[in-house]
Amino acid sequence: MSEPLHIVCPHCQTTNRVRADQLASDPTCGQCKQPLFTGHPVALDDVTAFDKHIARNQIPVLVDFWAPWCGPCRMMAPAYEKAAAELEPRVRVAKVNTEAAPALGTRFNIRSIPTLALFVGGKEVARQPGAMTNPAQIVQWVAAHVPR
Repeated sequence: MSEPLHIVCPHCQTTNRVRADQLASDPTCGQCKQPLFTGHPVALDDVTAFDKHIARNQIPVLVDFWAPWCGPCRMMAPAYEKAAAELEPRVRVAKVNTEAAPALGTRFNIRSIPTLALFVGGKEVARQPGAMTNPAQIVQWVAAHVPR
């Protein structure tokens, strides 16, 4: 039997305990009963929700810092969506709209968008500025930076 991991619900932000070997079996939140993984990026425009996902998730968290007016961000969005379906449940995939949450853009010194940032154990371990329009490229970039 595998160790339980803390997984934050993308719907109600409750921290759940899920065994690692059960991640792929569509676990649901003990609080709101919604799926813990949807195969879509989670919008983390609220600073409190963002902090909880980064600090409490015991799986890597990939964040796309973007803005609605940004052409390259819009070009990358479909690839990021497809990458989310591939990466979950091994990686929580999230988006931060820097217009809705400017404090997060400032805190992480986001100078250009889109910027991908990968967090492991609450710490940023990798950053990639610029649009990646191929889902496989995003998945490969994450795999290259996630500790085995």
